[in-house]
Amino acid sequence: MKMESLLSKFTCLHCLLLLLLNATHCFSYVQTQAQTLCHSDEHSFLLQFKESFTIDKSASGSPFAYPKVASWAREGDQNQSNCCSWDGVKCHAESGRVIGLDLKSSCLYGSINSNSTLFRLVHLQMLDLSDNNFNSSEIPSRLGHDLSSLSYLNLSLSAFSGQIPSEISKLSKLSTLDLSQNNGLELRKSNMRILVQNLTNIKQLHLSDVGIYSTVPDIWVNASSLTSLHLSYCGLYGEFPVGIFHLPNLEKLSLYSNTKLNGYFPTFNRTNSLKTLDVSRTNFSGELPSSIGNLHSLNYFDISNCGFDSHFPFSFENLTQLSFLEMTSFHDVSAGQFLVPDSLSCFGKLTKLNYLGLSDNNLQGNFPRFVANLTQLAFLYLSNNSLTGEIPKSLFHLRNLERLNLASNDLQGEFPKSLFHLRNLELLGLSGNNLSGVVEFDEFSNLKKLKALGLSGNRLSVRVKSGSSATLPKFEILKLAEYNLTEFPEFLKNQYELGALSLYSNNIHGQIPKWLWNATRETLVNLNLGSNFLTGFEENPITLPWKNLQLFHLSNNQLQGSLPIPSQSITIYLVNDNNYSGEVSPLFCNLNYLQVLDLGNNNLSGMLPQCLGKSSSLEILHLMFNSFHGDIPPFCANKNSLKFVGLGYNQL
Repeated sequence: MKMESLLSKFTCLHCLLLLLLNATHCFSYVQTQAQTLCHSDEHSFLLQFKESFTIDKSASGSPFAYPKVASWAREGDQNQSNCCSWDGVKCHAESGRVIGLDLKSSCLYGSINSNSTLFRLVHLQMLDLSDNNFNSSEIPSRLGHDLSSLSYLNLSLSAFSGQIPSEISKLSKLSTLDLSQNNGLELRKSNMRILVQNLTNIKQLHLSDVGIYSTVPDIWVNASSLTSLHLSYCGLYGEFPVGIFHLPNLEKLSLYSNTKLNGYFPTFNRTNSLKTLDVSRTNFSGELPSSIGNLHSLNYFDISNCGFDSHFPFSFENLTQLSFLEMTSFHDVSAGQFLVPDSLSCFGKLTKLNYLGLSDNNLQGNFPRFVANLTQLAFLYLSNNSLTGEIPKSLFHLRNLERLNLASNDLQGEFPKSLFHLRNLELLGLSGNNLSGVVEFDEFSNLKKLKALGLSGNRLSVRVKSGSSATLPKFEILKLAEYNLTEFPEFLKNQYELGALSLYSNNIHGQIPKWLWNATRETLVNLNLGSNFLTGFEENPITLPWKNLQLFHLSNNQLQGSLPIPSQSITIYLVNDNNYSGEVSPLFCNLNYLQVLDLGNNNLSGMLPQCLGKSSSLEILHLMFNSFHGDIPPFCANKNSLKFVGLGYNQL
């Protein structure tokens, strides 16, 4: 028994020792992993790379941007001086070599020269420098020579320019290449062909906003590894190779805004993997094939501003994963094609839709009934159609609606008070219809999130209670044209976020009050007070008070005195059909963005500033029916952008 007890104790002791040895080994391994030290040469290379840039917060657009390299230090405790622990740096767990550099949105400003120490980090597998500002510098060709281990390269949104170097195609391990949204970048057709030919492992190729200006090479139909292809705003033309739609792994295809690119949809097979398909603003045409119903995985579909046939296949009801559907002006309305809501009844099966755009389609008849089934809708755009009848009450059961635009139709009936139950509304567009009744403006206090409101051009009257305690939403866009208002609504005093205001064609008399300037001085961009009975501004300022104003429309009033000078941001200045007098100030010549200047039918006099003829931005100049005299400014057709000059009925 003693022998057995001793043996048992020995066995337990042996097990305990083994456990301790294992635990010590594991602890040692974890400690080694946690304290991976970077190599001194790469530590130095990274610091030199950091020092080649300045930190500028405006260099990155992301609201989450911050200077990651600010924490990189030459000396300090072990963590600070160990580059493997630096923000944005990733090292190999065993070798300690730098294999990843993620400096996206790091507020870097400067350029990457050919002698940059970045190219000494030869073990890099991932490099992300997106959303910085490299000051229109070129992408160095050394990138393709020296960083041959890269599998991920993202230089998007970083202000690179010039030709994309052909050496990029030598990065044969790349699975992701993103050079998009660098407006100055270009890619020769020959280099594009080589790029596709050599990058045999490429999965994500994003070249949007790169100037390619060529046809799409047929070799792209062989890029079988592609899962995502973005070629928007590339200046592509000719026939799009239809075989690209059949790439076995392709999930995302974006071609929008290649206006000269022709194409058509093929017969889609059931094994298609497409989730995103965007051919908007291209010259794609032809029928929408019934096989489109085979795109079972599709959740984003945009065919707006194309030339497709207006016939809609019923198989569309199979696209049950769709959350985004944009079809604004998808067919040629000018050719007399139109739609009726019943032809789109299959849309009622698309119950996951969050966004539906059907504007500008000559959609005729009563409000489409299928909309009532789309309970997930947050964005509904049906403007610029020919819809008639009343707005159905079922629409107001869609409590997720954030944006509802029904403007420019022929909808009738009483203004629907049920609208005030849509508490998530941020935009409401009902302008240009035939709605009637009284709108109690205080009721908009129920829509706390409302930012944009358009009610112009109906048969409505608006009742604004003076001195009301109701807290109205802070509007960014407000359109109340043709409402027979006799004064500026008092609630505008508290509208400090207003960017666009239209009170066109009301019955407002007197002066523009100073409180309106004070409320909107910093924010107002578009102001339309045309066709009222306004006589001027309170305190008659020499310069307009709005700092960022682009549209100034006060035509057809009774304005008097000298012309107020707008801010540098102005693009359209319309004050025709008023009683302005005096001369045109030479300060108008300094408005570098001014495109339209209409001073016609006033009482202006004197000599025209000769510098008006030197404007490089002015397109329309209307000065007729005044009393100008003297020499006509030397308008030189080769040196300016003028399209129309009206000088008649003066003494020039």
